[in-house]
Amino acid sequence: MTFQQHSTVLAGDAPGHSTTLYWYTAGPEAAETKIYLQAALHADEQPGTMALHHLLPMLRDADAAGTLKARFVVFPSVNPLGLATRVLRRHIGRYDLETGVNFNRRWPDLYPLIAEAVAGKFTDDATANLRTIRQAVGAWIDRQKPTTAAQHLRLLILKAAHDADIMLDLHCDDESLKHIFTSPDLMPGLQDLADRMQVAATLTAEDSGGGSFDEVLPNLYRKAQRANSDFPIPMGAETATLEYRGQADTHDDLGREDAQGLFDFFAGRGLIGTTPAPASPAPGPTPFEATEVLRADRPGLLAYRVKLGDRVNKGDVVADIIAMDGPEAFLARTPLRAGTDGFILSRASAKYVVPGSSVAKIVGSDILPARAGGYLLED
Repeated sequence: MTFQQHSTVLAGDAPGHSTTLYWYTAGPEAAETKIYLQAALHADEQPGTMALHHLLPMLRDADAAGTLKARFVVFPSVNPLGLATRVLRRHIGRYDLETGVNFNRRWPDLYPLIAEAVAGKFTDDATANLRTIRQAVGAWIDRQKPTTAAQHLRLLILKAAHDADIMLDLHCDDESLKHIFTSPDLMPGLQDLADRMQVAATLTAEDSGGGSFDEVLPNLYRKAQRANSDFPIPMGAETATLEYRGQADTHDDLGREDAQGLFDFFAGRGLIGTTPAPASPAPGPTPFEATEVLRADRPGLLAYRVKLGDRVNKGDVVADIIAMDGPEAFLARTPLRAGTDGFILSRASAKYVVPGSSVAKIVGSDILPARAGGYLLED
């Protein structure tokens, strides 16, 4: 049996404070493929943790049966610091309350940090070049001297994930259909993952603008390729952010369904020795720049006119904003209109909005000029 629980105690930033991070490994240590899974980097997003809760026994049983062909590293709740950020009976698990930084933003741009270390070391052997990059990243991580608990946690996570062949970061939206974020050069390679998840959309971008965790490894290999075009450097990791519906969708039945989808994805890749049932095809990839993040232009109370999955045309009313001040307070309604043709992927669960609040994501097919080359994320 290779299935094993691990734990690390992270010293806190205040005297007497500490927290414990738990994770699991399973499968042959010498396996050719390493799979890294984490959930709840945004600690207030729990559907992924529920999915991994159901996946872990499946991996344990497969390990006992000797059918695991890959090395699995699984962090079911990767951000214990965020689990502790409760304020006035509300969980604020998306941001580091000390710095205000989103836990899934500002991850390092690795290639410039290792470019000098790998200079002159590439050859005509693609496998050796991949190993050179991974060794340089591991060495860079080991040289860092973190001071805060958040810095320690980030480096621990990066160390565990940096040499993965498949890295999946499990999240959820506010109120949403299932979808994936990934890099365009990883599609259609990850279409089998989209099919197993039965997503409504796969949104692709080389750089969404926020330094998200799932972009760290593709950016590393992409920049290495472009800086060393005379040598074969593979895209060394398939990575994606998996958005498992909305925050309220943390239920046993959905977690079992999502775990089965992950298990079958790995089995379909030959990484678990069993034959999965056939998957139904999901929609193909769409540039993230073709998705409108519709925002409120005034404060008020949202009254939606659309449901998740509804199709809209440019100019259609997505929601009304009910005035809460002025001469027509609680009487006037101002329509908020779609800026593109597409379908409603997500909505806001909190119906009181202020100017700039995200109201909906509308997945279209045409690149939106205002989105091209800009910051693509909601926050």
